[in-house]
Amino acid sequence: MTVPAPRVRRRTSVLGRLLPLLLVVALLAPVCLLFAQTWRQSGDDRDLAARERLGVQYLRALAPVTDALVDAQSAAVSGRPASGEALTRAVEEAAAVDSRIGSDLRSQERWAGLRAKLEALRDRRPTDPESAYTAYGEVTDLLLALHRKVRESSGLVRDAGADSFFLQDSAGEELPEAVVSAGRLADLVTLAAGRPAAERTRSLIELSSLRVAALAPATDVVDNLRSAVDSSESTDLGANVLTPLDTYQRSVEALAAYSAPAPATGTVDPGQLAAARLNTQAAARQLQPVILSELDALLAERIDGIDRDRWVTTGAGAAAVLLLGWLAALLIAASRRAHRRAAMPAPPTENSDTRPPGDPWQPTSYDPRPLQPIGAAPEAESAQWGSFDAAR
Repeated sequence: MTVPAPRVRRRTSVLGRLLPLLLVVALLAPVCLLFAQTWRQSGDDRDLAARERLGVQYLRALAPVTDALVDAQSAAVSGRPASGEALTRAVEEAAAVDSRIGSDLRSQERWAGLRAKLEALRDRRPTDPESAYTAYGEVTDLLLALHRKVRESSGLVRDAGADSFFLQDSAGEELPEAVVSAGRLADLVTLAAGRPAAERTRSLIELSSLRVAALAPATDVVDNLRSAVDSSESTDLGANVLTPLDTYQRSVEALAAYSAPAPATGTVDPGQLAAARLNTQAAARQLQPVILSELDALLAERIDGIDRDRWVTTGAGAAAVLLLGWLAALLIAASRRAHRRAAMPAPPTENSDTRPPGDPWQPTSYDPRPLQPIGAAPEAESAQWGSFDAAR
């Protein structure tokens, strides 16, 4: 009987052994790429919000400088003695802020130029009202340019949030321009009263231009803040902003009324306009810190949200890596078991007649006999039983 040859197991190829790892790497690569992109983008957003908060700090330091400079200009134009302590203190506080965060906002050069102008103006106080008006006007232009620089370098001017954009525009651009223009308007009315009659037409043209320059940004402040309240999801913004905003709006309305020339005389009362300017500046002094505080709170909340999203992204990425690692372990273990089975020898087949040598429990092998017809005894059996039949 022919014994069939045992089956030879095929060995697993190198590609077959590496296929599970390649599959895991193919799944892990897009996960890592998505995690890296999300982490980098959220990091950029967080850095931008942190830089905007630096801009808020700088604008908060420039507000007292603006108020003190406008007051010093009014005192110089009207010929009143004025103490420079408020302006000096405000400049020192702003200088401390600039030395701390000015390099991050790239404002140190502009602040150095503005401070030099302020110190020169304080040391050489002009005696002529017209020259004082011109000299202070140049310094206030530099101050407004510094406001714009801080907003641009900090990223506030490119803020993507609707409410935060309206807040930064109001506190960093419109409100300082409104305060400076209102001070110039009141000072120009004082100067126009002492000018000769030949310059009356020029004075009226300048007053009309300055009136528009003072009222337009003030109106924009009111509109921006109401738009910020309407578009914001914060419940505290409206409650904190609307009350000082109403006060400021009423002061702006009074400024508009007292700055209009009287129909009978075509002139403006300098005393009434100066009082209206002071009320407007006082209302702005109360409103601007509120705006900056609300803006800073929105930016801080944005940073907290970005941090939470980054933690969620990190957790999801870690979970994905663990799951893929578990899958890789399963595939590698299955591949090793298959490799071990392929290396083991094949067991003998069931129809094989081969037996281990010396096994007493197995019958001995014998040669197969040819088939005989029924009733016919083989010759060997006849010879074996012949003597027994003869004896019987």
